[in-house]
Amino acid sequence: MNAEQNPESKKAWSDFWAQNRSSGQDGGCLPSKWQGIDAAQRAAWQSFAHTLPAKGHGLDIATGDGRVMAWLLKNKPNFKFLGVDLAQALPPAPKGTKAKPGVPMERMPLPDNKFDVVVSQFGFEYGDLPKAAAEIARVLKPGGKVGLITHRIDGPILKHNLERRSQIQWALEDQDLIAIAKRSLQLWASGIRSVPPKITNAPIEGAQKFGRGSAGWEIPEAIRQTLVMGVRDHPANVANMLDTIAMRAKNEIGRIASLEYACKQTADSDLFLTALKDGGLEQIDRTDIVDPGSGSPVADFRSITHN
Repeated sequence: MNAEQNPESKKAWSDFWAQNRSSGQDGGCLPSKWQGIDAAQRAAWQSFAHTLPAKGHGLDIATGDGRVMAWLLKNKPNFKFLGVDLAQALPPAPKGTKAKPGVPMERMPLPDNKFDVVVSQFGFEYGDLPKAAAEIARVLKPGGKVGLITHRIDGPILKHNLERRSQIQWALEDQDLIAIAKRSLQLWASGIRSVPPKITNAPIEGAQKFGRGSAGWEIPEAIRQTLVMGVRDHPANVANMLDTIAMRAKNEIGRIASLEYACKQTADSDLFLTALKDGGLEQIDRTDIVDPGSGSPVADFRSITHN
């Protein structure tokens, strides 16, 4: 099920960008040891920018924090870029660009033949491929260019996130930490304001099992700190904090499910290329984006045109 058809996925990504906007985070979903991919992606877009005219209009689909528009604008300062995203809340668009939230790639309220270039980084493959391809073809000027960076099913991004999903499930389902923490709140009214041993020990066990900094450590530690710091607070406020932890974990699982779906779409080459063709587009080149540190491919750059 694509992102537009899945309300939970849509909400998960909306909450993700809203949280990043309020916290000032950079919006990445890469494992920390693979951060070199950011430079590799930037280099790929810089190379693509050299194929564009000196000025024109550009559209960034599933724009997120607008980083692709910012990278392209450095090379093409006379371009006017617009980003669209299904998420209802987005970080501020980079200077010199505009962004519209709440816009599905399959139904964009944009005029025909408007854009000289359409781009998307880790976005197009989340949609209904034939419909999204047809929309791109509709808004693209004749002779316009399309550049996509897409996920790989064998890449570290999916692997890392599937591991995080298992860790989240361990903390919330196998260990049932939220429920244990909430049950302990019922004793607070009688003056027993202690942290259950399982809550105290869970971060230690999570760190030993998955590593410090993993979701298997982060979530138990957040629950433990919520109880420790909430000892002097009203139980209802502490319960609300626990609900927030659970909600964010659920949203992350939703994002990971949509990522897995997107990777399956790109893994089926015949399905992907047929969807482009049915929508009026044709892939003319595909190159690996390689992590400079490991030499491993982490994504694909696809150059596309009208067929």
